[in-house]
Amino acid sequence: MDYEMLKEKMIKQQILARGVNNKKVLDAMRNIPRHEFVREKDKEYAYDDCAMPIGEGQTISQPYIVAYMSEFLMPDNDLKVLEIGTGSGYQTAILALLFKEVYTIERIEILQDRAKKVLKNFNLDNIYFRTGDGTSGWQEKAPFDRIIITGALQEIPEILKEQINKESGVIVAPVGGRLIQKMQRIIYKDNKEMVEEGIGCVFVPIIGKYGFKE
Repeated sequence: MDYEMLKEKMIKQQILARGVNNKKVLDAMRNIPRHEFVREKDKEYAYDDCAMPIGEGQTISQPYIVAYMSEFLMPDNDLKVLEIGTGSGYQTAILALLFKEVYTIERIEILQDRAKKVLKNFNLDNIYFRTGDGTSGWQEKAPFDRIIITGALQEIPEILKEQINKESGVIVAPVGGRLIQKMQRIIYKDNKEMVEEGIGCVFVPIIGKYGFKE
């Protein structure tokens, strides 16, 4: 398979064509091979315009959604980000090229172990892992400049809002029901909160104390 050709086609037809044009995000998408994060039997479809199953009832997000969320998060190489839902590790890798430090939490240990193994191949030394309930955040490492939630929530938990930098922080998450959501961005400035709504989307639910119940 000519993965480089497929990757460039993905960027032009799926990402740029839909309005994501942040150069750093596009460069990150070019530098991280999505086919390394999918199941062996799915590699030939890795750059298709769709989410894909990765086992344990979870998915790797559609490439456009990964790019969109990364841009919506307002990335900055000097900042620290918390990711809720490591999943395949693909979004984690993109974040590692966009931020100074990435703290990522995954509830399902087998998925995080698999993601760690893949991510080790990219010599990214700014990723820190935790296995557990992501809806509670990572209090010991707070405050974070950015928080990205890669699964559906009915609302963004207050406990996560308490862990964001209130002077200039940003939280991005798909918010809604189990089946369909809207991307939401909360921007903090001088301790004030501004909520913005983005595109419609479909994510698997985040299970946890402050998320959906199994």
